[in-house]
Amino acid sequence: MKKGMEVNGSDRAGVAGGGARWRWRWWWWWAAAMGAVFAVLLATAVASGRIYPVMPLFGSASSFCPCRGSQKYTGMVEDCCCDYETVDSLNKEVLHPILQELVASPFFRYFKVKLWCDCPFWPDDGMCRLRDCSVCECPESEFPEPFKKPFHGLSADNMMCQEGKPQAAVDRTIDTKVFRGWVEVDNPWTYDDETDNAEMTYVNLQLNPERYTGYSGPSARRIWEAIYTENCPKYPSGETCPEKKVLYKLISGLHSSISVHIASDFLLDEASNVWGHNLELLYDRVLRHPDRVRNLYFTFLFVLRAVTKAKDYLEEAEYNTGNSAEDLKTQSLVKQLLYNPKLQAACPLPFDEAKLWQGQSGPELMQQIQKQFRNISAIMDCVGCEKCRLWGKLQVLGLGTALKILFSVDGQNHLKHHLQLQRNEVIALVNVLNRLSESVKFVREMGPAAEKMMGVRMPSAFHESITWLKGLLKL
Repeated sequence: MKKGMEVNGSDRAGVAGGGARWRWRWWWWWAAAMGAVFAVLLATAVASGRIYPVMPLFGSASSFCPCRGSQKYTGMVEDCCCDYETVDSLNKEVLHPILQELVASPFFRYFKVKLWCDCPFWPDDGMCRLRDCSVCECPESEFPEPFKKPFHGLSADNMMCQEGKPQAAVDRTIDTKVFRGWVEVDNPWTYDDETDNAEMTYVNLQLNPERYTGYSGPSARRIWEAIYTENCPKYPSGETCPEKKVLYKLISGLHSSISVHIASDFLLDEASNVWGHNLELLYDRVLRHPDRVRNLYFTFLFVLRAVTKAKDYLEEAEYNTGNSAEDLKTQSLVKQLLYNPKLQAACPLPFDEAKLWQGQSGPELMQQIQKQFRNISAIMDCVGCEKCRLWGKLQVLGLGTALKILFSVDGQNHLKHHLQLQRNEVIALVNVLNRLSESVKFVREMGPAAEKMMGVRMPSAFHESITWLKGLLKL
């Protein structure tokens, strides 16, 4: 009897041991499956941000705190001299309202640009599927009276008038007559010859807003890949040269700003032509990558520093369009921007450029980075979307003008040589500052809603994946 009991106990132990091994085996299968899912999610996250490495210019970024959930950025903006809270407050109360009025004024509304250019690197095969890719035709009534050509105009069958391209063009004599006090000098940081008026045309920026155009696919990807891989490379983490990193941060910040504008004015329903905010795109392209938000703020402060540094020049400039009332208002707005007491008190030095170009290799290094930026500006001729090309050229010229201002003077704000700006450079500079201001404002106001929305969706999708795996493994 005792022996039988022993045999029965042994059998039970064997069954129990087999059950334990079975459960252990299934546990390992389950862990492997979950590991695979996690690996896929991680790889996707890494791949989506692979061209945006984190690059502090001066030391570590330990003072930065992107808090999860609300994505509330606190502390000093990386490599700058202002904190996130101050930037958000100044932008909302001071900068954004002034800039919105400035870019709508007759002087800053019209941008001279060479829209139809041959790509110097590869055949331009990029095509857009939306008519929003084309630059809208600017009616003659929209231009200031002195802009209008008195005797000659483009005929309706002129090649430049086709495919939605603007018809209004202003020749050099009218340009120099209307805008007295402005010099014709080429920008060494950009590829286009801004002094060549033969192929230039004026475009009303208010009629051609920067927003979603449907421009995508291999052509669009090739543009950014050429910018990041060939002319704005990912420098090693041990790279100590801040000058090389500043170019990447500026381009990354501009890229983020462009993404924000696409998300803020997105075609939600093509059939009914409904436009609105695409918060999912905002999160995916910008918010889920804290370094992109940091670079957006960095670029904003960099350009703001250039504007305030050129205050003497900008204050004395003539903003003449033939409309005395509007021109006086523009002059007043420029002074409000340059000498705002709140800005001077809270953020007198947005960015300290005196830390750059130090040592014997400074001049050689500047030429190298200047060449890289010129190549980036040349890539804008390869953009297949006309409206994207317009805003790309304007904003790259704006950044180039900021670089020209900041690095043409020494750390004591004394001119190494007399600063000269072309009218088009000032228009681009103010407009790119406004673009960045709008992006910072949109991220601040809509960021929490976008993160809250995506925070609800992502766990739900993850839970569905777990349920599916459980059903597959029959656990």
